[in-house]
Amino acid sequence: MKRFLAVMYGGSPTGDAAKRWGSLTKEQQEKWQKEGGAAWMAWAQRNAAHIKDMGSPLGRTKNVDKKGVSDTRNELTAWTVVEAPDHQTAAEMFKEHPHFMIFPGDRIEIMECLPIPTF
Repeated sequence: MKRFLAVMYGGSPTGDAAKRWGSLTKEQQEKWQKEGGAAWMAWAQRNAAHIKDMGSPLGRTKNVDKKGVSDTRNELTAWTVVEAPDHQTAAEMFKEHPHFMIFPGDRIEIMECLPIPTF
């Protein structure tokens, strides 16, 4: 079995999904989070045999380059590691994931975790 990293993207902080979220009342946001969280856990239970690391939500981002450390923004919101026989099978697990079916997530990218090369 191969391992795959699934990275969830939330879209632009000024995009349509963020605007929709911002237009909800606090009660509506809490209800949406509760329902989405339950759906996410149901997805995890259905795919438990393949999930090797549930991952987590992602927080604020720092950029490190030759100039030093600085604050930055990106669209990454969460990650998960799954195991599957091939890339297509891994991707199929996320077709109806709550990240974008319920939450205002934009997309999920799945990439194979390659072995570390020997030198």
